[in-house]
Amino acid sequence: MPIWIILKLLGSLALLMFGMKTMSEALQKMAGPQLRHVLGAMTTNRFTGMLTGTLVTASVQSSTATTVMTVSFVNAGLLTLAQAISVIMGANIGTTLTAWIMSAGMSFDVSSLSYPAFLIGIILIYHKKHRYIGDFLFGIAFLIFALATLRTTGQDMHLGENQSVLDFFASFDPDSFLTTLIFLLLGGILTFCVQSSAAVMAITMILCSSGALPIYQGIALVMGENIGTTVTSNLAAMSANTQARRAALAHMFFNVFGVIWILFVFRPFIDMVCGWVGYDVTMTKDTTDTATFLANAAKLSFVLAAFHTSFNVANTFILIWFIPQIERFVCWVIKPKKDDEEEDFRLHFITAGFMKTPELSVLEAQKEIQAFSERMQRMFNMVIDLLSLSSSASAKGKNAQTGDFNKLFTRIEKYEGISDNMELEIAKYLDSVSDAHLSDDTKAKIRAMLREISELESIGDACYNMARTINRKYNGKQDHFTERQYDHLHQMMGLTDQSLAQMNMLMSGRKESYDINRTFNIEHEINNYRNQLKTQNIVDINNHEYTYAVGTIYMDLINECEKLGDYVVNVVEARMGIRQK
Repeated sequence: MPIWIILKLLGSLALLMFGMKTMSEALQKMAGPQLRHVLGAMTTNRFTGMLTGTLVTASVQSSTATTVMTVSFVNAGLLTLAQAISVIMGANIGTTLTAWIMSAGMSFDVSSLSYPAFLIGIILIYHKKHRYIGDFLFGIAFLIFALATLRTTGQDMHLGENQSVLDFFASFDPDSFLTTLIFLLLGGILTFCVQSSAAVMAITMILCSSGALPIYQGIALVMGENIGTTVTSNLAAMSANTQARRAALAHMFFNVFGVIWILFVFRPFIDMVCGWVGYDVTMTKDTTDTATFLANAAKLSFVLAAFHTSFNVANTFILIWFIPQIERFVCWVIKPKKDDEEEDFRLHFITAGFMKTPELSVLEAQKEIQAFSERMQRMFNMVIDLLSLSSSASAKGKNAQTGDFNKLFTRIEKYEGISDNMELEIAKYLDSVSDAHLSDDTKAKIRAMLREISELESIGDACYNMARTINRKYNGKQDHFTERQYDHLHQMMGLTDQSLAQMNMLMSGRKESYDINRTFNIEHEINNYRNQLKTQNIVDINNHEYTYAVGTIYMDLINECEKLGDYVVNVVEARMGIRQK
């Protein structure tokens, strides 16, 4: 076989994979927010969840994208694991549309359709307003062109007339169960290596439609592809959190279970599908003329697509009734990690394996920033508790509280290190996302998110500065704060905590429903109270209520609360899309 034909085949497969990726990403850019809203809103029960998964996957032509979105919703608490499993089942049905597109491309000469798509696509790409439609058309054009090239390459290879190829496949006993298992394993390994079930499906269609590969072995390859694609997602989920790994395992369980039961009814099921398509299973090259044999074999691409759809629909129909049992099984297999998540620095939503498209990556980063924001409020509450311990020590004696005080101060120190690490890791992740071709909306989101994490890290610094000031006061020889000073500090910290609570309400909800004036009002209240206490502090020092050194430490804490309030306002403005003055 000439080397240029092999290179043409491999190049066409690469173009097919690139075309599908480009088309999928363009669709997600056009409809990403709406798709996320649909996923969150239309999963009230297992059937609507399954239907939603089917429609979304058929729309974006990527079951991986649907699975990643679904897992991110589970992590955010918008979907239960059971609802996610139903969506993943639907995604398996939605992805079968790809096989039908490919079978049509393999059966008819559609190359002429790619050229107008290229022309219109390049025109739209240079029009800023419609460039995503242009990207989509380019992806479609690459896909069509690749399928047409694969079709002609398959014909040029004359596999159905190549005796050595025919002898190789004939060496496997078609009636042997072992042959089915070998091809099933081969399909899984190929899919895992190529990282694209579409590419392996295209190879299978070329082999079958040329008459070289018998239908039973071809379908065994397709079944292997279904398992191979879940191995990839499970390996990617190994570094992810518990719910992501459970969702990936549920996906694998769904496909493995389907393959197991289909093996018991293998030939009858395939014969039934062949009957629907009009393919004669009994026809061989020896029993008829070559033209009739090849015409019959040409229907095999449709048989593969029909089997792929029938298999996933039947499997979903069986397993959709057992979603609670599947949920219990994956929860039993994958136990939650025992690490104290608050004390252990680890990004819970961002994982290298799940960074599939820029739009989805930004969604993951948003949830990571939300977790960062909540962690900073917990850190501030520790500072309040540290002040309370300091107050108790002044009343009951230092020795009774020293152990608890030092332990809490150490925790705050650790949180300060965590906040630094989170800022760096999220910024690094967003930097890698920004290297991709992004929409203007996504670019603006990334700029805002970089500003958010910088301000959140400043909140962590402010909390640590307050903790160090309290620690210095606790371990120093200065006089204790007066009872009135403690009251003022707790009141100021209470206002600051309110501003942090408002910030987290915005970070976890929809910004359209948030009233930013609440944050501004609390900030004005903090500023006014700081000015009032500053004036009062000078009067109290002059009246010898306490020493100048105690007054300085007292005002340091008050001023740090006011600075923290400013950082909160900056986070809120970044989230709301208000530019920095």
